[in-house]
Amino acid sequence: MPKSRNLFDFRKLIDRLRFLLGLILCVIFSTHFVLAHPVSQGAMAITVHADRIELRATVSLEEVLVADAWAGNSKSGGLEAIRDHGDYLLTHLHIRADGESVVGHVIEVPMKSSGQLTYRFEYRLTGAMTKRVTFRQDVLREFNFAPGNPWEASYMVRMGQDGQMPSEGLLFTYREPLVFNHDNVAGLDGIRLVSAYGRHGIAHILTGYDHLLFVGALVLAVMNLKELILVIAVFTLAHTLTLALSVLNIIRLPSSIVEPVIAASIVAVAVQNIFWPERSHGWTRLLLAFGFGLFHGLGFAGGLLDAMSGMAAASIALAIIAFSLGVEIGHLVVVLPAFLGLTLLRRAETGITRLSPGVQRYGSILITLFGLMYFYAALR
Repeated sequence: MPKSRNLFDFRKLIDRLRFLLGLILCVIFSTHFVLAHPVSQGAMAITVHADRIELRATVSLEEVLVADAWAGNSKSGGLEAIRDHGDYLLTHLHIRADGESVVGHVIEVPMKSSGQLTYRFEYRLTGAMTKRVTFRQDVLREFNFAPGNPWEASYMVRMGQDGQMPSEGLLFTYREPLVFNHDNVAGLDGIRLVSAYGRHGIAHILTGYDHLLFVGALVLAVMNLKELILVIAVFTLAHTLTLALSVLNIIRLPSSIVEPVIAASIVAVAVQNIFWPERSHGWTRLLLAFGFGLFHGLGFAGGLLDAMSGMAAASIALAIIAFSLGVEIGHLVVVLPAFLGLTLLRRAETGITRLSPGVQRYGSILITLFGLMYFYAALR
């Protein structure tokens, strides 16, 4: 009787641990869902003259539509909305020269509703030669894609002094301002470019709930290090392939196709874990990882390549390599701790074999629910 009671108590403890683990997983994935945000990408060219700053911004139609529609306007992306977006950008680009705010004005807006939309701005400088100029932006930050999930705009920038070779491949985001130092103007800085795009790749994974959910579903089913390495290698090969093909302009698909397929990939892998766990290993899982990995590569590319169109070929190649390395570092940061935690959990079972399937099943159910939420958002 005592033996039976001890077994009963131990199983109750296991059930509570399972519930706690599920709750933790829920919190983790909820956090990533909140932290992740959709990004609109564009490009800028900034030239600093002795008496003025010229800024040329090339933005996507998506950025215009978001700023127009989410602000409650009803111009439906027409020419009026495109023209008004110049004034919107002017209020969300913040420039300070030697610590003083600089007032700008719009000098040119697009006169078309398709293709590249380019705006030109001019900021007058007064006084002696400007030594330091800082650029900050909060474009689209006031609009929420979902509660607590704001939009963000990022720009690939060429910046320099008039008559000198500009620095290119700079990243301009809400979190990463730009700084121009008059006494330290240089051309292409390979180390700085690799560092910036490497960080961008890592952030793309760590704040990208779609990729986190997909990789999480893959990791939940792996049973050993060899299987983990194989499935992640296949996924990496697939998304690297389509990213490279996108760079060469061989394959391009609209986000209206790519994003729903990425969301569907999350649901498909998680559902396989739940209903066909025996097929979550071997060739079936590898084919899923490779097939859907092709679309994740197109998701990585996104508007990144269009924004890079004005960069030199060497800069583009270096940026893509650095971004891809950053993506893989981001994967390792997520995958290795998750795999280690699951391995320790399995070893601690001491003969009770129902905990591992429970973790896989309930964790996959959570991932399925979040995947469906993302699928709904991708279709909007």
